[in-house]
Amino acid sequence: MNTSLDPNRWKALVLLSVASFMVILDASIVGVALPSIERDFGVAATDLQWVVSGYALSFGGLLLLGGRAADLVGRRRIFVIGTGLFALASLASGLAGSAAILIAGRVLQGISAALMSPSALSILVTTFAEGAERNKALGVWGAVGALGGTAGVLVGGPVTSALGWEWIFFINLPVAVGLMALSPVVLRESRAGLTQRTFDVGGAVTITASLVLLVYAVVEAPQAGWTSAETLIPIAASVVLAGLFGAIESRSAAPLMPLRVLSSRTLVGGNLVLAAVGMLAFGVNVILTLYAQQVLGYTPVEFGLAAAVVPVMATVGSVIGQSVITKVGFRSIAVGGLGLMGIGALLLGQVSANGTYLGDLFLGLLVFGPGLGAAFVAASIATVSGVDEADAGLASGLNNASFQIGGALGVAILSSVAIAQTEGSEPLVALTAGFQSAFAAAIAFAAFGILAGAILLGKTRRTGTAAPEPAAA
Repeated sequence: MNTSLDPNRWKALVLLSVASFMVILDASIVGVALPSIERDFGVAATDLQWVVSGYALSFGGLLLLGGRAADLVGRRRIFVIGTGLFALASLASGLAGSAAILIAGRVLQGISAALMSPSALSILVTTFAEGAERNKALGVWGAVGALGGTAGVLVGGPVTSALGWEWIFFINLPVAVGLMALSPVVLRESRAGLTQRTFDVGGAVTITASLVLLVYAVVEAPQAGWTSAETLIPIAASVVLAGLFGAIESRSAAPLMPLRVLSSRTLVGGNLVLAAVGMLAFGVNVILTLYAQQVLGYTPVEFGLAAAVVPVMATVGSVIGQSVITKVGFRSIAVGGLGLMGIGALLLGQVSANGTYLGDLFLGLLVFGPGLGAAFVAASIATVSGVDEADAGLASGLNNASFQIGGALGVAILSSVAIAQTEGSEPLVALTAGFQSAFAAAIAFAAFGILAGAILLGKTRRTGTAAPEPAAA
């Protein structure tokens, strides 16, 4: 790992964090504008959901490929290319004259985000030496991510009301242009020091198809049903392709994902924990939004303000987590953070049909927030701990894919639980019963993450350790 200090490293962190904020913001901001888009284009809500799902599908499916491309082609180069595509996709989405063009623009946004996000994280990893400075940088990265998730509701509502839904895409343009202009000045170029730069076409096709099918299946499952052919066939095909990918990688001279990286218990454990954090963060947020708007009658802006306690407390959790992780280890912070998220979900499970913010939501959000920040930072640091510089982009792609696919799975499962448990003659009581069941189900996600962290994660390693921690035979 290149440990030479970059004099621009803190400026680079600001630039990369802005890029991360923009990518995460675009995953959530469009939800607020969907009613306006539906009125303008006159399409059914079931078709319009692909404005959201198209972004998630292309983003989650291409993250691993984007991360490895950054290693091979150049991390700054891929970041700039991705940012440029993101700007073009945002312009196309804002100018869309039909729902089909808008969905195509969102798919392109997802593709560009799959280039931007892992390349940005890999630049961060190679810019900051492993240890306290990188932990601090990843703490900032995690806090900005939490802010981006909530800001979608806060920003999307006023922008849509005052300027029109097109402007939720147009606001990306000056930010993207600024990032492209400053990248050559602030960011150093780096790439994997490999003797062969052959691109693994077979591995790229199989893993990308596997991830796309998996994301498609979990996104569609709440509507199609978990036991329907529309869900089970893509999942089965995804598993087969993943097995084929493993076989190709074990024989490839220049594999897309060298299987040796999976010999690190820390990397595997960090990604499993990160998937659990994504399941909780995305899934609970969707159920919380539905409860606040459908039962309590909040407007999107009111809900955004009410839920602001989560990113604030997530920032606190991120700061505390990164500052003590070298002393207490990955396991303690990850397990403790997930424990707080589980307790938060338990408290939110007590919501009532005639509830209030202070009586039903505030305490659960107050506990959930710091757990989110601490667990996210611990898992993020674990996923890149001890990784060779040659594999930084790959590790970053795995990191992002775990979080995004975990998020898609969490939303699908909790939405299905909420729909299945909605019974009763009084609509608000029936809705609330479904939401209570979904919050209770979220506790299982926390338990999964705690188990993975307790078994696979351990103490942080000292800076300079080059070889990954071997897995037990």
